[in-house]
Amino acid sequence: DVQLQASGGGLVQAGGSLRLSCAFSGFTIDDYAIGWFRQVPGKEREGVACINTSERTTYYKDSVKDRFTVSSDAAKNTVYLQMDNLRPEDTAIYYCGVDLGHSSSYALCQRGPSNWGRGTLVTVSS
Repeated sequence: DVQLQASGGGLVQAGGSLRLSCAFSGFTIDDYAIGWFRQVPGKEREGVACINTSERTTYYKDSVKDRFTVSSDAAKNTVYLQMDNLRPEDTAIYYCGVDLGHSSSYALCQRGPSNWGRGTLVTVSS
């Protein structure tokens, strides 16, 4: 049974930092692409940062490049999203998701995950 649970969200001022964690079970991270997505009410979900550890590739949405870093710890079954220099437009519910169809990091962020878990709210105040 595939499960993912994001945590670490909160309220932060613009320019601040947060680190999100995604604890997962039911699959091995080396076999699949996994990543972070966000959604604002009334808007479509978008891929933010995705990683494929076996291919050693990452993909970032243009607006978060040089500010966000995705990483993984296979021993802890956890994926992280370090978010620095946060902006008010980063406010959203953040989800982690995995593609069990063996996609690349780019494809995962573009097409979306096959499985995702409960999100965590990030609010950036100006």
